[in-house]
Amino acid sequence: MSNYHDDHVEDMEDDYDMDDPAEDMVDAHHERGLRDSDSEDDEYAHSNDKIPDTSAADARKGKDIQGIPWERLAITRENYRQTRLEQYKNYENIPNSGEAAAKECKPTVKGGMYYEFRQNTRSVKSTILHFQLRNLVWATSKHDVYLMSHYSVLHWSALSGVDTELMNVQGHVAPREKHPGSLLEGFSQTQVSTLAVKDNLLVAGGFQGELICKHLDREGISFCCRTTYDDNAITNAVEIFNTAR
Repeated sequence: MSNYHDDHVEDMEDDYDMDDPAEDMVDAHHERGLRDSDSEDDEYAHSNDKIPDTSAADARKGKDIQGIPWERLAITRENYRQTRLEQYKNYENIPNSGEAAAKECKPTVKGGMYYEFRQNTRSVKSTILHFQLRNLVWATSKHDVYLMSHYSVLHWSALSGVDTELMNVQGHVAPREKHPGSLLEGFSQTQVSTLAVKDNLLVAGGFQGELICKHLDREGISFCCRTTYDDNAITNAVEIFNTAR
């Protein structure tokens, strides 16, 4: 957006995270995110108050599905997208991997119907500390979504529009149940780096190798352990499997 310095455009970038540059995953980045969490809560709460949800009916009437008020900005959606395509470079671990993958992918038809928009809500805000983190939003059905919002693991229902806190790891969490290998002392101020939700079980992995398990139909935490004590012990991904009985 270097060609557009209008205040409205800068506000738009802040409100809608329209250009998140790649940054190194360093401790200072995470610490800054934690320090700013309270102010971000206030900012997004204020933003959510101003921007209502967008329904399929709204979209058919021409409303932007992200809720961006283009009519109040000094740039059109088309111009912004063109500038972004020209100036924004996607992060790649392997140079030119995007071009190589594009050659193997089936080309899509412009204007084709690949999904049908249903709803965009601003009532819940997922927070992801780094752009390379994955699996921090889970949909276990058409209507059930699990996500991280700062230190809270939330369940959001698309039917009722209600979000429910299932687990808060800002303070101290410890298992209520006793299982072999479980750390009864638990953890404090866990920074969650990945999630998995399946078969009524929620598993959260942390930046220091933490693993926290909770049965969704039981009170409290079921199991805690640390996968490793090595440096840079981030839990990148978690999968839940059913063992043979």
